[in-house]
Amino acid sequence: MSASALSLFVFGIYLLIIGAGYILIPNAILPLFKLPKTSEPWIRVVGTVVAVIGFYYLIAAENELTIFFIATVFARFAVLVVFTLLVIARKAAPSLIAFGLVDAAGALWTWLVL
Repeated sequence: MSASALSLFVFGIYLLIIGAGYILIPNAILPLFKLPKTSEPWIRVVGTVVAVIGFYYLIAAENELTIFFIATVFARFAVLVVFTLLVIARKAAPSLIAFGLVDAAGALWTWLVL
């Protein structure tokens, strides 16, 4: 497995863990990031989407899909930008930026080893 594939594989595992957490135990995870607990289904929907994206990352990594690796670099940096703008607009809690920073760190790792 190439270094860039490894970076996506690790990020895919992270996404699967976060997604599973939001599906199975969202109210144990949300307060860790200073986000309000919820009984609404949206968090489990988000968890499902995150886990599915994590699965895509694993498949892309295992198959050395370099074009996908490149696309994720731009997308993951965009996550930080959008999350920061949401916080600045007071539409989201500042703790949301932590998720954007993880995405940006993963994007940087992938970019550096491409």
